Amino acid sequence: MSKLGFEELYECHALDVYRYISRRHIGNDSQDLTSDVFVIAFQKIDSIPTGSELPWLYRTAWNVLANAHRKNEPIPTDFVISEIEPDCADEVIANEQLAKAWSLVPDKDREVLRLAAWEGLTGKELALALGISEGGAGAALSRARTNLRKAWEDET
Repeated sequence: MSKLGFEELYECHALDVYRYISRRHIGNDSQDLTSDVFVIAFQKIDSIPTGSELPWLYRTAWNVLANAHRKNEPIPTDFVISEIEPDCADEVIANEQLAKAWSLVPDKDREVLRLAAWEGLTGKELALALGISEGGAGAALSRARTNLRKAWEDET
C-alpha cells in the first residue's frame, strides 16, 4: 500500500472525520474542528502510518475535541444524537432499555464501543485510535462489551 498524499487523505477521510466530530461535539463549529484535524495532518503527513490513516485521524480528532472543550466545556460523553447529526443509530439509542444500560457503562467503555461499532475500527485501528497496544485495545473492547452486557442484563 502506498503512502497517501494530503489531497487523497483529505478526499478519502474528511467526511468520516467530520461525522466523528459531529457525533461527539455539540456546536456549530464541527467543520472548523475538522479543518483543524487536517491542518495537523498536513503538518505531520510523513508520520501518519500507511494503512492506518483513519484511526490516526480519529485520534487526532479526539485530541482536537479535547483541546476545544478544555477551553469551553467538558467533552460530552452522553448526548441526544439527533441534536448533533442524524445517524442510523438513533433508533437503537431511542430504545429506553438500551439507553439506560448505555448510561451505566463507564465513559471510556462507551468511547471504545463507539469506535468499534459506529466507526467500524478493527483491533489494530482501535489500538492506534486509543493510543494503546493492540492487545490492550482487545482487552478494552472485551471489557466494554462485558460492561454493556451486564448493564443490559441488569435492566431486563
